[in-house]
Amino acid sequence: MSSEARMISNIYAVRTTVGQEKNVALLVASRVFARKIPVRSILVVDGVRGFVFIEAPSPQFVDRAIMGIKHVKGRVKGKVNFADIEKLLFPKPVIEDLDIGDKVEIVSGPFRGMKAKVVRIDRPKQEVTVELLEVPYPLPITVSADYIKLLEKAKK
Repeated sequence: MSSEARMISNIYAVRTTVGQEKNVALLVASRVFARKIPVRSILVVDGVRGFVFIEAPSPQFVDRAIMGIKHVKGRVKGKVNFADIEKLLFPKPVIEDLDIGDKVEIVSGPFRGMKAKVVRIDRPKQEVTVELLEVPYPLPITVSADYIKLLEKAKK
């Protein structure tokens, strides 16, 4: 292989059984190491279920690395742009999209599953004060922004 081909690298997506991404990545990594296949990196992104991303000079090396491995469904045709993966690696915090009056759902903690309305946002502390909607009287609680999922933006 020429040195120019060694320098060029592309990212390819491999479809897997949902929930088996890490296992597939470990099996591919051991095969790549044992057979000295020129794969630069193997990436499993937490938010992307059913896919493993492999960086290699060409798709033939990816095919050689995944052939016959359990839970691999196949390689997706074409390349993946790095910009698309970069968005997945550095997700925008939920608190940046929140405004007062937005409807949210609490996804963790004792109030999990309850819907609420945002009444105050403390961006430096990454905390949100919300009023629960499913209770007979207004009950303001302060929770971490990580525990909030945006449901509906406030009407302006």
